[in-house]
Amino acid sequence: METIWQYIQTLTNSEEVISKGGLVLVFLIVYLETGWFFGFFLPGDYLLFLAGMLCDKYLGGNIWIVFGGIFASAVLGNFSGYGFGKLVGRNFENRKETWYFKRKYIEQTRAFFDKNGGKALIIGRFLPIIRTFAPLLAGMARMPLAHFAIYNVIGALLWSSLLVLGGYYLGHAFPAMVNYVEYVILFFLAITTLTLIKGYLRLKKQNKENKKEVLDNN
Repeated sequence: METIWQYIQTLTNSEEVISKGGLVLVFLIVYLETGWFFGFFLPGDYLLFLAGMLCDKYLGGNIWIVFGGIFASAVLGNFSGYGFGKLVGRNFENRKETWYFKRKYIEQTRAFFDKNGGKALIIGRFLPIIRTFAPLLAGMARMPLAHFAIYNVIGALLWSSLLVLGGYYLGHAFPAMVNYVEYVILFFLAITTLTLIKGYLRLKKQNKENKKEVLDNN
């Protein structure tokens, strides 16, 4: 059990992932974190940023290989999540309704992606947990594959270029930052936490407004 826990700690420690696992482990984590529901706990934003910052030290120094591999892994991860969501969604549609499952839930999800799908997929790239589940929900909602592919590529390109290339540039412009990696991670964790709290409060407010609108119409 202790060995498993140490392994999980290693996977969630971005600097150890980069220094010990190299490019293969970095690409694998990006793939799992961006498309498979069980990968939601894996590092995301700060892994990409540190991969850029520590590229010369641990990853061979070719930033374009690092960037290209992360970009491809992010695109493939989302396609995998979309495919799995489509399969799961079809099973749910044929499932008998119960007190906790209603077909209207799938219809509401489908309506959400019809209206906000592109924006949700692109912005969701920068939001932990949402980044993992957005392609799954898009598949369940049967978002058209062509539309999904376009937003998937755009979102992955923006996410990987801003973080990987940004980390690489800052690592070269301010070499001393490499000595303060733990503070960089804490910064990203703080931003992540604040973003999730803000998103939750906004969603809660929107739900209240929707309920009030329904009551007023009735």
